[in-house]
Amino acid sequence: MPASPVKTRIPLTSFGHLITEVKKQLFGIDAPSSVQLTGWRKYFNSYTLQGRRNCVLATYGVLVITAAAYLMDKQSKNGKQTSASTH
Repeated sequence: MPASPVKTRIPLTSFGHLITEVKKQLFGIDAPSSVQLTGWRKYFNSYTLQGRRNCVLATYGVLVITAAAYLMDKQSKNGKQTSASTH
């Protein structure tokens, strides 16, 4: 059985750590320093824990807003149907 070319130096506690380690060892891609991250990439990236957290929070926020808009639209359609049937 062939050995893996990736030698882990850090405990792989998440899939993100695994991807970062593979990029570093197989492809020679290092994570950018905080100075290199500018604009929105400073807050939404896959290299830092804060960046990953912000991506997750943004995703959850979009899901909550979409669900709220759907429920509000559904309630407004039900309100129109009941008021039209009573007249």
